[in-house]
Amino acid sequence: MPQPTIYLLWDASHLWGLMAWRALRALGLSIRLTKGQEIAHGLLLGKQASPAQDLLIVPGGNARAKARALGSSGLSAIRAFIAAGGNYLGICGGAGLALSGENSLGLCPWSRKPYPDRLQHLASGHVLARLSPHPLCPPALEGYNISLPIWWPGRFSKASGCDVDILAQARSRDSDFWLGDLALASIPQAFFGIWREEYGLDLSSDFLTNMPLVVSGRSGRGSYVLSYSHLETPQSPHANTWLAFLIAKLTQTDLQASTIPAWDLEQPVTQWPLDDKSLPLHKALAITRHLLDLGVAQQLFFRRTPWLWGWKTGLPGAAINSLHTSLVTLLSLTPNVQAQKAWEDLSHHFSRTVELFAESAEESLLTSRITNVLKGCLPHAIGHRDLKERQLAIFGCPRNGGGLVGEMLKVTEELIYLSQTGPSPQAGPGSGIH
Repeated sequence: MPQPTIYLLWDASHLWGLMAWRALRALGLSIRLTKGQEIAHGLLLGKQASPAQDLLIVPGGNARAKARALGSSGLSAIRAFIAAGGNYLGICGGAGLALSGENSLGLCPWSRKPYPDRLQHLASGHVLARLSPHPLCPPALEGYNISLPIWWPGRFSKASGCDVDILAQARSRDSDFWLGDLALASIPQAFFGIWREEYGLDLSSDFLTNMPLVVSGRSGRGSYVLSYSHLETPQSPHANTWLAFLIAKLTQTDLQASTIPAWDLEQPVTQWPLDDKSLPLHKALAITRHLLDLGVAQQLFFRRTPWLWGWKTGLPGAAINSLHTSLVTLLSLTPNVQAQKAWEDLSHHFSRTVELFAESAEESLLTSRITNVLKGCLPHAIGHRDLKERQLAIFGCPRNGGGLVGEMLKVTEELIYLSQTGPSPQAGPGSGIH
C-alpha cells in the first residue's frame, strides 16, 4: 500500500518550523519540507485521499507572511488539495492561515478573534484543558484536565450555524503559565483581585475559561484540524500523545512512538566541519550564544525551558531564539551536495552580515539594559526612538522579521531546507532530532 506523504510548510515558521520538523521526525515520520512557491507550482497536484491519506502540516509563525509566500496560486492549490481529499493540520499560525478572512485559506468558516487586552496575547506555557469525545481525540485523555502548551497564541471567533467541532477547550492555567515575562504562579492570588479593583488591571488567566484550543471540520472531501496548542512541544506528554494520535488518524498509519524527547540546545552536536569555509556559521552561533548568556547575566533574558530563553517584554528574544535554534539545527545536519553548493554562493553575504551583527547586537542589548536603569533618574539620556530604530535594523520586527537576524535566518533556513534529503543528523543533546 502506498505510504502517505506528509508535507511541512517551511515558509515564515522559524523556531516553530524547526520544532515541528524535529518533533515529527522523533515520531518516526518521513517529512517533506516544502515552500509556498513549490505548492503554487503544483507540488500538491493529483494528491488525493485514496489509497494514502496525504497530510499538509503548517506550523506556527506569522500567518500573513505564510499567505504571502504561498501567493494566490498557492492558497488555491491548498484548497484544491483539501477538496480532493487531502488533510490539513495547522498549528498556531498555521491554524490562523486556515481560518476565514482576507488572504487566508478559508478552510474553516470561523475567523480569528482579537484579544480585548493585548497582554492576553502574551500568554505562554501550559494550560489545563478538557478534550471532547471525538474520533480525533485519544480516548485515554478524554474527560480529564490535561496539560497542553500554548506559545503566544491567537484565538478562534465562532460563527453560528457552522459545522465545526471543538476538540479541546481551555479551563484554567497550569503551573508554568506566563503573561509576558510574569510567571503567574509566583504571584499570590489575592493580588489579582486588588489590581483589578484598584487599577482596573486584569492580570489573571480568567480569559482562558472555555476558550477553544483545537477544532476540526470538513472541507470538500478532506478535513482540517486547527490547534492553537503547540502539540509538538518537547516533553509535553499529553500534547505529544495527542499529536501522534492525530497524525495516525489523519494519515491512516501506525506510529511506533508517541513522545517527543527533550530538546537541549546547550551542547550542540556539530556535523559541519570547523574550517575556513564554514567558519562564519560557527562564528554566528558563538555570537548568538554569547548574546543569550549576556542577556541572562544582565537580567534581560532567562532560561525558560531547555530549548527556549525567555525575555523581558520589548526585547528581541523571539528573533535571537529563532536564530540560535536555526544555527544549532543546521550545524547538526551533515551537509549534502546541494547545501554545500548553496553555501558557496551564500557564504560571502552571510559572513558580512555576521560581522555587522557582531559589531552592533551586543551594544544594542547593553543599551537596552542601561536605558532601563536610567529611566527613573535620567529618562531622556538615551532617545527611545533611536534605540528602537537600531533594534529593528539589527533584530527586525517581532511580527514581521527583517533586520540582520532576518538576513541570517534566510540563509540558515535555506541550507536546512536543502539538507533535508541528506543523512539524518547524529543523535545528541543539541541535534535536530534527539
